[in-house]
Amino acid sequence: MACLAESAKRGALQLQRRGSALSRALALSRVGQLRARGHLQRKQPSVRPRRPGRKGGGIMELKKDINAVSIDMLLIVHSEKRRAAQGFQGIGNGVRRWQKLEGNDLHGTQLTVEVHPRDAMPQLLKKFSLAKRLQGDKNGNTRPRQPGGKDAHAYPWDRSSLKSMSLDLRQFEKLDLYASQVTAKSGLDELVSDLLQEAHTDLERVRAIWIWICHHIEYDIAAAQEKDRQAFKPTDILRTQKTNCDGYAGLFERMCRIAGVQCITVPGYSKGFGYQTGQSFSGEFDHAWNAVYLEGRWHLVDSTWGSGLVDTTTSKFTFLYNEFYFLTHPALFIEDHFPDNKNWQLLKPPQSLRQFENNMYHKSEFYNKGMLSAHPETSMIRTVNGKATVTIESCAPTLFMFMLNGKQEHGLLSLRKNGMKLEVYPPTMGTHKLQIFAKGNSDIYSSVLEYTLKCNYVDMGVRLPAELHQPVGPSWFSEQMGIMKPSHPDPIIHTSDGRCSISFSVEEGINVLASLHGDDGPITEETQRRYIFQLHWEKRTELKVQLPHAGKFALKIFVKKRQEPGNYIFVFNYLLCCANTKVNWPMFPESFGNWGQDNELLEPLSGVLPANRNIPFKLKLHGIAKVLVKGQDTWPLTLNHEGYWEGSCSTAGCQEVYVMVLENANHNFYSYILKYKVNAQ
Repeated sequence: MACLAESAKRGALQLQRRGSALSRALALSRVGQLRARGHLQRKQPSVRPRRPGRKGGGIMELKKDINAVSIDMLLIVHSEKRRAAQGFQGIGNGVRRWQKLEGNDLHGTQLTVEVHPRDAMPQLLKKFSLAKRLQGDKNGNTRPRQPGGKDAHAYPWDRSSLKSMSLDLRQFEKLDLYASQVTAKSGLDELVSDLLQEAHTDLERVRAIWIWICHHIEYDIAAAQEKDRQAFKPTDILRTQKTNCDGYAGLFERMCRIAGVQCITVPGYSKGFGYQTGQSFSGEFDHAWNAVYLEGRWHLVDSTWGSGLVDTTTSKFTFLYNEFYFLTHPALFIEDHFPDNKNWQLLKPPQSLRQFENNMYHKSEFYNKGMLSAHPETSMIRTVNGKATVTIESCAPTLFMFMLNGKQEHGLLSLRKNGMKLEVYPPTMGTHKLQIFAKGNSDIYSSVLEYTLKCNYVDMGVRLPAELHQPVGPSWFSEQMGIMKPSHPDPIIHTSDGRCSISFSVEEGINVLASLHGDDGPITEETQRRYIFQLHWEKRTELKVQLPHAGKFALKIFVKKRQEPGNYIFVFNYLLCCANTKVNWPMFPESFGNWGQDNELLEPLSGVLPANRNIPFKLKLHGIAKVLVKGQDTWPLTLNHEGYWEGSCSTAGCQEVYVMVLENANHNFYSYILKYKVNAQ
């Protein structure tokens, strides 16, 4: 046995000199017809790559036995740094916290001995051969290479790609579908073997493993909340199909290594579930992810966050695949992942923990929906004269919305062809939460940015109507909806006398509807459209607006395709401002369904007529045989050479005046198209 122990020690030292004392460093020693009185006891047979900068010594234990045995030996020398969870303090980022083991639980380089029948090929070697694993470099070194200069990407992000290597995701469509449908029938080795049936390169092998984990392993919130829970074993994860972040990372690493791809687990801090803008990080690490070696370079993946998310209100996990965390560009990955070793940032220059804490956090959806940059670049904004401004640049036209303290109020959001501009006016001094959402190509708005606003001054003169929705002002979106060439391209319109006229071209077959909204009476749901009178001329629509009083109003614009059923769709609004306290305009006359889209009213525009007066009428109507104005008596209007119906009517002895039309000269049925009220005498 002394000979055996000495042989093993020499093998270990030789491997260490060659730099092969890491995961998957393999030494095969044929001891031959050795008969010994004893057997070998293995310690920690797992094969895992060490983390940077850790060293250890060899361990081998022998137990005496009276029986002599004939054995062959397969020696594997590797080092291993262990981190395991020893307590979870709150749900935090939705992951179990890591803690270093001390004393006898911390193992360094180990010597693992596998015993197998004589003249039989070692089972572990079979696995290596099957997956074509452990292809060494020119020196025969098979350990994972530590990250170096060739792995580092420039910081900040150069906008070239969301990925750390050139990818066309369409090449994975068939593989993704296959991998997502593979079921775990027995053990981990068999599962990996099944996944690799359609994978022919290391990249495809990693992709198949990633897709399978993201579509089959559920985040175990209950386990994350338990204290003193030991690390998840891959076999247990496969059985329950539940785990937490270190379980995800450990399973991914194990499957990659079975597939013959170098992979390590990276612990660190994260800005995930439960993260508060501007918070600091200290103590135990709260997350784990992976680095995988492909095409001569290290790359980063996070299968925990790739699989789904935890609802902040219900604390329930939902499968929701997120492509962003597969081979993420390191300059983007660092926004929400800070590793325990700066080398695994894969950045040049690396970022400090203080920079990680202070840098703006762009959520994955920020990049998934085509955002490029945002300003300010810090998560905390101080208002200037009661206002904070945020701008976002996107690679394509995108719809945005915002919420201040959970409400869509106190801000002006205008769309641009490649982004948006938001001006926010907090209603009170103090700290406020600003969330920005983007729609992208989906029908769902997703949160992309969060800011904390610090306001030390409130400008009471900039109070905005509660009904001022987003966006404000015409944009690429209004053009897309059929409204073009507006007379007022700016979102804010100032009027000194309380009146304004807004016009724009309208695409053929589009109906337009407008309504006026203010915070102070007398506007109600019934009368909000009566302060707007809509006219059509020369393929343009004109909106004549009269304000009931001084103040700020939201003028909302809606559209609807004429031939399609359904409701009108909100497109944008203007902010109308009037400081003249003498303004007190009445409503326009009430119009009925027979008032055609191409009709035009010149006078009277006021919906309230004076009593005992002779009131002139002038309007243009199309396809009409006769027009009457009815009060106490009935007065006909005549058609002049310009195509206008003209005439007058007395308001004596009546409370209401109607304009009626006869569409067919052969009929005697008149339809009401306009209604006026008469002031009391």
